[in-house]
Amino acid sequence: MEIISENRAFGGTQGVYSHSSHSTRCDMTFGLFLPEEAQMGPVPVIWYLSGLTCTHENAMVKAGAQQWAAEQGIALVFPDTSPRGETVADDPAYDLGKGAGFYVNATQAPWTPHYNMWDYITEDLPSFLQEDFPLDLSRQSIMGHSMGGHGALTMAMSLPGRFRSVSAFAPISNPTASEWGRKQLTAYLGDDESTWAAHDATLLMQDKGFDGPMLVDTGTNDQFIDLLCPEALAAAANARRQEATLRLQKGYDHSYFFVSTFMEEHIAFHAEALYAD
Repeated sequence: MEIISENRAFGGTQGVYSHSSHSTRCDMTFGLFLPEEAQMGPVPVIWYLSGLTCTHENAMVKAGAQQWAAEQGIALVFPDTSPRGETVADDPAYDLGKGAGFYVNATQAPWTPHYNMWDYITEDLPSFLQEDFPLDLSRQSIMGHSMGGHGALTMAMSLPGRFRSVSAFAPISNPTASEWGRKQLTAYLGDDESTWAAHDATLLMQDKGFDGPMLVDTGTNDQFIDLLCPEALAAAANARRQEATLRLQKGYDHSYFFVSTFMEEHIAFHAEALYAD
């Protein structure tokens, strides 16, 4: 592991680190905020998955999450959104390739060698973190924004018992029915749409649901709302009678101004679940 930076923040430490990943077969960079309580022993964890075009840095710098996590004594993990490096496949479009890993394990060329972001987030990075940092992975929750909201919801519903709560800001909720989804799922997973369902929050809600509390916020002025399809997820949650709070926030858009406005509520929501016992 390489320490890129460590800065004191809200009584704790905001670090940036890089390591060699088995799943993506390249060096990966992530941010990790450890509250002051981590000096005394393992602390609960919230994973924050970022959206299209982002790196580990966007939410770490813009979301304002550290202040609220410090108050609750919770660690924050900010992974990257895709593999990186000169040998990693890319695409000229902003919504495919680097910065657009979509949190799947690619099965199609040229993406297969490195684009295994599902395994990286769910297996590789947790294992690495637990070896080197005081984290209590028996108490973890997950959240994300846009493409990262898609990743957070699909992982939470696909891995029962892993996460105590899940939340999302403006998630891509029904990618199999959206231009933000069909293009990427075809590229990474191929033309067989039966393989896509495992990465669609709406379809997973219909099939599995989530065994815990869920919170989703989307702005009514989100410039991408037709691509996000919040109504599809809401209909599926209602039909399943899922424990969930799904909110449309009047006047807010897709930006980190929106995310930072409601971050305190999301951290408090997760803290309640993480400290429930």
